[in-house]
Amino acid sequence: MVTLQGFAGPWYRNLFRFLLLFSYIIPISLRVNLDMGKAAYGWMIMKDENIPGTVVRTSTIPEELGRLVYLLTDKTVTKAKALYSPARTLTQNEMVFKRLHLGTVSYGTDTMDEIQSHVLNSYLQVHSQTSGHNPSSAPLRRSQSSTPKVKKSVSSRIHEAVKAIALCHNVTPVYEARTGITGETEFAEADQDFSDENRTYQASSPDEVALVRWTESVGLTLVSRDLASMQLKTPSGQVLTYCILQMFPFTSESKRMGIIVRDEATAEITFYMKGADVAMSTIVQYNDWLEEECGNMAREGLRTLVVAKRTLTEEQYQDFESRYSQAKLSIHDRTLKVAAVVESLEREMELLCLTGVEDQLQADVRPTLEMLRNAGIKIWMLTGDKLETATCIAKSSHLVSRTQDIHIFRPVTNRGEAHLELNAFRRKHDCALVISGDSLEVCLRYYEHELVELACQCPAVVCCRCSPTQKAHIVTLLRQHTRKRTCAIGDGGNDVSMIQAADCGIGIEGKEGKQASLAADFSITQFRHIGRLLMVHGRNSYKRSAALGQFVMHRGLIISTMQAVFSSVFYFASVPLYQGFLMVGYATIYTMFPVFSLVLDQDVKPEMAILYPELYKDLTKGRSLSFKTFLIWVLISIYQGGILMYGALLLFEAEFVHVVAISFTALILTELLMVALTIRTWHWLMVVAEFLSLGCYVASLAFLNEYFGIGRVSFGAFLDVAFITTVTFLWKVSAITVVSCLPLYVLKYLKRKLSPPSYSKLSS
Repeated sequence: MVTLQGFAGPWYRNLFRFLLLFSYIIPISLRVNLDMGKAAYGWMIMKDENIPGTVVRTSTIPEELGRLVYLLTDKTVTKAKALYSPARTLTQNEMVFKRLHLGTVSYGTDTMDEIQSHVLNSYLQVHSQTSGHNPSSAPLRRSQSSTPKVKKSVSSRIHEAVKAIALCHNVTPVYEARTGITGETEFAEADQDFSDENRTYQASSPDEVALVRWTESVGLTLVSRDLASMQLKTPSGQVLTYCILQMFPFTSESKRMGIIVRDEATAEITFYMKGADVAMSTIVQYNDWLEEECGNMAREGLRTLVVAKRTLTEEQYQDFESRYSQAKLSIHDRTLKVAAVVESLEREMELLCLTGVEDQLQADVRPTLEMLRNAGIKIWMLTGDKLETATCIAKSSHLVSRTQDIHIFRPVTNRGEAHLELNAFRRKHDCALVISGDSLEVCLRYYEHELVELACQCPAVVCCRCSPTQKAHIVTLLRQHTRKRTCAIGDGGNDVSMIQAADCGIGIEGKEGKQASLAADFSITQFRHIGRLLMVHGRNSYKRSAALGQFVMHRGLIISTMQAVFSSVFYFASVPLYQGFLMVGYATIYTMFPVFSLVLDQDVKPEMAILYPELYKDLTKGRSLSFKTFLIWVLISIYQGGILMYGALLLFEAEFVHVVAISFTALILTELLMVALTIRTWHWLMVVAEFLSLGCYVASLAFLNEYFGIGRVSFGAFLDVAFITTVTFLWKVSAITVVSCLPLYVLKYLKRKLSPPSYSKLSS
C-alpha cells in the first residue's frame, strides 16, 4: 500500500475544505453552461424563418416562455385613447372609416357617395355666394350667443362635420420627390403638386390618418400643413387656407384634443374638438342620442369619436389668448392653470357628429388564441375602451366563446355594492368576466384577495376602461397572489408599464412606434407569432434548460462524491483525487460538448408541438425541474459516484497506483453514456460532440500520463500506457460503467412503460 504523508489533519476540517471547493465549482459551472444555453436559445429564436423579425432583447429568461400561465394583452380596438396612443396587439393596424352619425341620420360604407355629393353641393353654394363679394364684409364676427338658432339642413350639417374632421387632427401631408426632378426644381414642384398619387400622410396614430383619408375620399383634401397654417382643397379645386392659432394635443387624462383655427377667407375663428364620449358628453350641448349611438357602434366593434365645435369672436379669442399665455408663464401649478383656461372654452359646444372607425383583426388571431387556451394559458385582455366595444371584440376574436356565459360586473362605488356584486359573481361558474377600471379599483381597495381569486378561476377576463397604471397593477397582483408566470404583450407606449411588470414581456413592433418592443424582453412583428414562440421555442427552452442544468449539476456532484469516497478511505485526508488538467479537462473538452449538445434535443417536432398545444400544460406544473427532480439527480450522482470509486478500488486493488486512470476513464464513459441515453432526438452535432470528447480523452492519455498517478511526481506514480490497453483494464472499466448506468435505465424504462409522458403517446 502506498503511504501518504504530509496530509495529516483533523478529518472534519479536510471534509469542509472539499465541500467548500465543490460548492464553488458546481454553481459556477452551472451558471456558465446555462448562460451559454440561453444565448443559444435566443439565437435559434431570431433565426427561425417561421417568425421573421423576432428579436430577443434579453438572453436571461428564454425558458420563462415555457412556463406561462397568464397572458395579458392589450385589446387594440380602443376608442379615443387608441386614437392617440394605439396598441394594435390583435389587429392589423389598418383603419377603415365605417360610419358617420349626425343624430338624425347615419351613413355607412354603402352611403358614402351621398356624403360626397352633399359636400360637393355645399362648397358649390358657398363659392357662388361668396363670388364677387368682399369676404371682410360678411357678417361672420358676431357673437355665438347672438346668432339665432336655425335648424340646419342635412347638407350643411354634413359639410360642417367633414370640415371639422379635416381640420382637427395632427396629420401632416408629405410629398415624395418624383423621378427626374432634382434640386430646387424638386421643391418648387412639390410645393405646387397636390396630386393624390404623390401625397402620403404622417401622424402619431393610424386612426388620424384614416379620418383624413376619409375626408379626402368625400372631397375635402388636406394638401399642406405647417406649424402656423393648413390648406384644404375643395371638390371644385379651390384651396382654403386656415391659420392655426392654438393646438391642444391629446393626453391620457383629458381623452380629447382640440384646435383653434382662423379661416383666412372669412376671418372666422372656430374651436374644434374631438375625443372620447366619456370626456365629450359633459362638454357638448344637451342631446338625446349620443350615448345610445356610442353603445350601438361599440357593439359593432367600432372605435367611436365625438366631434364638436364652438365659434369664437375676436374679442373672445383675444381674452382667451391673454389668459392662456399668462397661465403658461406661471411658476406654480402651471399645468393646472393651463388646463383650467382651456376648460373655460369647453362649454356648450355644438355637437357635430359621431364617427366610427374599424380595425380588422390580424391574420390568425382566432386560431392563435384558441391554441393558447388549449395550452392551458389564461388570457386577460386589458383595454381603455368602453365595455360594449371590449365585449364585442372579445367575442369576435374568440377570446370569449359565443356560447360562453359572460358576467358583466356592474358599476360599484362603495364597499357594500362591491360586496353584493362579488357574491353574485361567486354564484356563477365557468363564465368570462368583464369589469371596468372604476369598479376594479373599488373592489381591489376592499376585497383584493377575493376578487383576484374569483377572477383567476375564469376562463377569460376583460378589463375595460383601464389606465396604464392599472394594467401594471393587475399584472403585479397576479404575480403576488398566484405565484404563476405572467406574460404581458402590447405595442403601444401605454403598454410599457404592463410589459415591464410581467415576468416576461413581449412587444409588437407597430406602425406607431417601438416603445413597447424596445421595453420588452422579446419583440415580434405579428400577434400570431406568439403561438410558435411559446409552443415551440418556449417549450424547448424550458425542457432543454432543465436537462442542461440537471446534467451540469450531476457532472459536479458525481466527481464530488468520488472525491468524498476516496478521501474517506484515507480518513478524510486532503488528498485531491484529480489534479491539474484533469479537473479542467473534465469540465471542458471531456464532457462539456456532449452535455451542451442537449440544447439541440427535442422530444417532439415543432409541427407536432403546435398541433397539440396540450403538451404545453405539463410545463406549467414545473415537473421538469423541481425539488423532486433535484433530489433524484442528487441520489443518482451519489449512487454513480460511489459505484465508480468503490468499483475502482475493489476491482483494481492490485493496481491501486492506477486508480486515478481507472476511475477517471469510467467517469468519462459514464457521462458520455448518460448523455447518449438521455437524448430523445439525435442531431449530427450531438454525434460529433460524443466522439470528439471521447477522442480528446483517449488522445490526452499519451501526454498527460503524469496526472494519472496519486500524488503525481512526489510518489513517482505515472500512468503506464500499456496498462490501459490490456483486456483486464477494458473489461473491468466497462463493468464499472455498466453497473453505474444499467440500473438507472432499467428504472427509466419501467417508468416510461407504466407512466409514459405525453409526448411519447404522440410519437408512438
